[in-house]
Amino acid sequence: MPSRVAVPSQPRPPLHRRRRLTTPPRPRKRKEEPALKRTTVDAIENQVGNVVRLEGEITGVRQTSGPTVFELRDETATVECAAFKEAGVRAYPAVELEDIVALEGEVERHNGDLQVETESLDILDGEARETVVDRLESALEQEARPEDVAPLADHDAVAAVEDGIADAATAIRRAVMEARPVVVRHGATADGYVAGAAIERAVLPLIREKHTREDAEYHYFERRPLDGRVYDMDAATNDVTSMLEARDRHGEQLPLVVLVDAGSTVESVDGYDLLSLYDAEALVIDDSRADDEVTDAVSVAVAPSLAGADVADVTSTALATNVAAHVNDDVRDDLEHLPAVSYWEDTPEAYLELAREAGYDETGVSERREAVALEAYYQSYKDKRELIIDLLFGDGEDSERPRNGDLAAHVSEQFRDKLETELETARENLTVEDVDGVTVSVLDTDAFTHRYNFPTTILLLDALHRSERDQAETPYVTLGVGDDELHVRATEDVNVRDLGDAIAEGRAERRRQRRRRCRRPRRVPARRTRCRSRRRTRGARRDARVRPVFSVVRSTTSSGSAVRYSRS
Repeated sequence: MPSRVAVPSQPRPPLHRRRRLTTPPRPRKRKEEPALKRTTVDAIENQVGNVVRLEGEITGVRQTSGPTVFELRDETATVECAAFKEAGVRAYPAVELEDIVALEGEVERHNGDLQVETESLDILDGEARETVVDRLESALEQEARPEDVAPLADHDAVAAVEDGIADAATAIRRAVMEARPVVVRHGATADGYVAGAAIERAVLPLIREKHTREDAEYHYFERRPLDGRVYDMDAATNDVTSMLEARDRHGEQLPLVVLVDAGSTVESVDGYDLLSLYDAEALVIDDSRADDEVTDAVSVAVAPSLAGADVADVTSTALATNVAAHVNDDVRDDLEHLPAVSYWEDTPEAYLELAREAGYDETGVSERREAVALEAYYQSYKDKRELIIDLLFGDGEDSERPRNGDLAAHVSEQFRDKLETELETARENLTVEDVDGVTVSVLDTDAFTHRYNFPTTILLLDALHRSERDQAETPYVTLGVGDDELHVRATEDVNVRDLGDAIAEGRAERRRQRRRRCRRPRRVPARRTRCRSRRRTRGARRDARVRPVFSVVRSTTSSGSAVRYSRS
């Protein structure tokens, strides 16, 4: 028999190490957490560190190298909400602009700005979506439109467009509430700059109030001067390119384009049509004689001439300032002196009184107008926001920008020196002739103006016309004639389009006559024939531009055709 080998038994582990073979406990039912109550954006500032629920519209989406940042707007304000999936990877790719969503997340501060760290983001539909949309729309309608229209002063031209002023103010306020950028385009003149600055003064505080980002005013408001007073395809293409780039790169909405002191004639319709193809809204505030075609091309047109009012004593600033006062009533006192600043002459007494009450005498008003006119020329493609603020506005003696007028006085002195020098040259080279009882003075702008130095041709001709017309007893016309442009200033109404058509017809006739004179005789060798009309000196070429104008003016005045004065 095999021997048995004793195998030592393993010692049993201590009791506290023994595994207890018991059945696992049944999982307890978790109590469902109560749903978060909705919070408004304007109430989250006091809830930093808490989780909140927001409902509203997505107005912006941008992807950073880290999180995806959504801009959410409710009926009170707009806030940025950061959502993280992976570094540089789009979170919640199904969420797009204008979606109605419900978002939950923790309120934090990021670089000093309020921000919500997103924990969940759901697109609402059906009844839930309609509830949010109705709430947003109701808040917009209630807050956007001013309760009543109270012009800054009694002015017939302004009173004629009170409904337009209310509509324009509503459109601008609504754009701010919907987190749409506001782009102001204005003429590069003193009137254009002051009018644009009035809108800017009213809109910036609203943007700061509605957005939690400290730099929101640089993203949601832009003021850019135009080369002239026509919103042509070049300007429209520039705006469309910028807004599409902002939409694709930063997720911004399409802007509201506000034309001030420009864009009220039929020549701007093509530019508006380009904007409309992308559903970008536009409105016009202009003192010119507007064309009816513009009313169909823009959402709002604040133009007294369309209402049949006399526009001889109104400026674009007078209109824009009234719009701005109804965009933001808190800045009304800051704007009261601006209409007086925009008038070069014959300022309505009501606006002068407003300026005096605001602390600006006639000298201070004149100095600010001249200073803005000079600065408008230099770097004309830039808004010069801070410089224009320093020239036009004073925030009080205790602020960093006191209302002492030293800056405006210094710049206006340069304005007067430069303008007077050019006026002396222009007066010495005026060609003056009496045409059927009308004194016509013609200046060759190519020969006797500096195209790349101050003052501009427009500003020089304005000053020249004002200084010379009072010396004539008959109706007075000042013409600035160049190779490819004609500027008209007149004491009587002149229809510049009829004048342009007459000039075009006259030039065509002169070309036909020149061809007949220069036609070579058949029997004379070509080398002996030379067109006498080509042998011209510089003075003869200048006469060739100037002399036809007199004949056109003579034919226009003798026929009694209607004329329109155009300051552009």
